[in-house]
Amino acid sequence: MIGINRGLRIKCVAGGHVEGTVLIGDRSCQVKEMASHALAQFKDRIIGTPRRGSIHDVVLREFARDCGLADSIEIKNFDWADFILDALMDGEIDGACGTPALAVLARRQGSKIILPPDKIWPFNPSYGIIAGERLILESPLTLENFLVLHEDACNLLRERPQIAASRVHNDIKIIDEDFAREVLAVSPKYCASLPDEYIDSSLAFVPALRVMGYIDRDLEKEDVFWTDAIKRVHPHEHHYSLIRQ
Repeated sequence: MIGINRGLRIKCVAGGHVEGTVLIGDRSCQVKEMASHALAQFKDRIIGTPRRGSIHDVVLREFARDCGLADSIEIKNFDWADFILDALMDGEIDGACGTPALAVLARRQGSKIILPPDKIWPFNPSYGIIAGERLILESPLTLENFLVLHEDACNLLRERPQIAASRVHNDIKIIDEDFAREVLAVSPKYCASLPDEYIDSSLAFVPALRVMGYIDRDLEKEDVFWTDAIKRVHPHEHHYSLIRQ
């Protein structure tokens, strides 16, 4: 959305993952089911998150505003997620808001996920597939073929996480299989579809982005999304909210 506001000729053409923003607390924090109670533990304290304008930064700032805690919590941005983990371990910050991978690394060091991902901002987009308008117009079949593969990959991540974790390890040796499996379990909501819930949740970021100064105009669905290809590839109901056995 920030890129489109600045003139990039791109569209979101498929989904991928939702609810990938996780709230992490140090040892002093408690796990809470109620969103406002979880965040209230950071009053007069510091939460680290990726750089300004990232999905996690926007989600956390809007989350704090909705809970009436925007003036009570300091949000510190970091250029790299590794620095967030280091700051949390050193006591420089009291919590973190970031990816499932960051949450698993922090959990292994004694911190904890203090709020389920779906409680922060339901159906918030974690990632989707972006395509240039030139590709959409000139090579629609190539795009559709790619989206078929993308849907297959989403299904593998959701339905067979052990196999997916093994493949991640085989391709990226520094990521061990157990770690990959833990990451997938934190937020297992993978699908290529672009249902109304995904689109509506994404567009709910528009006013937040305007208030924060990241964009200077309203964006409509047609400005951000092009759904023709994914509707042909994935015409049936989405799989994001289906419980994995």
